[in-house]
Amino acid sequence: MRKLSPLMRRSANTEHASEAEIWIDRELAGCQFKDARLFQRFRKLLGQIASAVGQTIPFVCQDWANTKAAYRFFSNERVDEDAILSGHFQATRNRAAKVGGQVLVLHDTTEFTYKRDKPHLVGVTGLVPTHKAKDKDKRRNLYTVCGILMHSSLVVTVEGLPLGLAAIKFWTRKKFKGCDALNKKINSTRVPIEKKESMRWLENVKQSAMLLGEPEKCVHICDREGDIYELFCTGQEIGTHFLIRTCVDRLAGNGDHTVADEMCDARVRGLHRIEVRDKKGDVSEATLEIKHRRIRVLPPIGKQSRYPALTLTVIHAEERGDPDGREKIDWKLITDLPVQSTQDVVEKLDWYAMRWKIETFHKILKSGCRAEESKLRTAERLVNLISVFCILSWRVFWLTMMNRVTPDGPPKLALTDLEIELLDHFVKDKDRTAPRAKTLSHYLTKIARLGGYLNRARDPAPGNVVMWRGLSRLTDLELGAIGGTEIVGN
Repeated sequence: MRKLSPLMRRSANTEHASEAEIWIDRELAGCQFKDARLFQRFRKLLGQIASAVGQTIPFVCQDWANTKAAYRFFSNERVDEDAILSGHFQATRNRAAKVGGQVLVLHDTTEFTYKRDKPHLVGVTGLVPTHKAKDKDKRRNLYTVCGILMHSSLVVTVEGLPLGLAAIKFWTRKKFKGCDALNKKINSTRVPIEKKESMRWLENVKQSAMLLGEPEKCVHICDREGDIYELFCTGQEIGTHFLIRTCVDRLAGNGDHTVADEMCDARVRGLHRIEVRDKKGDVSEATLEIKHRRIRVLPPIGKQSRYPALTLTVIHAEERGDPDGREKIDWKLITDLPVQSTQDVVEKLDWYAMRWKIETFHKILKSGCRAEESKLRTAERLVNLISVFCILSWRVFWLTMMNRVTPDGPPKLALTDLEIELLDHFVKDKDRTAPRAKTLSHYLTKIARLGGYLNRARDPAPGNVVMWRGLSRLTDLELGAIGGTEIVGN
């Protein structure tokens, strides 16, 4: 048996008892709950869920009293996603304010699907249930599916470090399948944006720019779903920037030709080589031919009386040849940012490549936090639970990327003194590295090793899976240290 060190013994005192949750205190400093008791319950609940990411509410709460209190919190009428995420939004603003230069705001929509095995019961109150059948042992097995859509806006640095969420919207719809067939019957370009789900893209752009306080500092990045002319106009109105992968061949110039016609006439300005990974994980090199041109773009015909023409830059990056085993790279981007050279184009391509990080964030939500496996029975409770998971998913993602973006930084950028000492105690160094050389990457790798990372010479940097496992184990160790228990060691 080995007794606690002086630092760990001090942590058992009331004065130091909150050190294990210091990041939670910082993240929730700007929370705006209508009742102080709700805030205290939320703070405790976030710490409990963080200690066992991906586990059920009864598991993280451990007893019926805490479990019942958690259920009451999620069902409380005074609790919603805005209150839960208000502190995180403010913390995102504070982190973004410290960044010099541009920050990227990544926008994307994801769907959470909840299955219920008893179709005669309502799947989730507040959601429209869809009954489906699947074949199992040559028998029809009915089950109920309900869905929640979430449109989120994640702020990252140009190096790829996630700073947090700046806006989020939840909603549902009566029909999830067959929507493309409906669009064939209705000319969506003539439907006002206020009557479409696409309005949430505009709302998040406005909310993100307002939260961060410096619209000109933000570059909003969207995939083809965000190729909305009204979004371009919104960006111009509020003084922010956008970089969007376009899929609509809009009218250009005086209206007698399209954007594609002008880009066909544009000459190739340069070549850019990138490494591409196929579905099997094999890496190959792709050579992209780069074109860019400043074009006067017109709004849809049915909306030309409402929106002005805009002068934007169109970038086209197309891969030479036909690759084996994967799709050919063919990116068409549209932006209001100035593009003067091939170097500027490469910068914009690198920025757009960051968009996949928001998909990684959504993956952590679903695979790490297991947001789709919750058995809560109302839409409001599910939305509140997902909002809590959003904070934890950002935390896991942030630590993973800190290990790659700022590997040589000091450990205290992300960890407390107690966490550092616990890692030194439980995860022994494989070499005799001097204490001065122990960087942030050194300790984040130790967290990953707690989660099963082997840290072999040729292993890639730790990913999100081993990080969230390691964080859960580290939290357990912190709780043990704060409780004043003895530590078993050599």
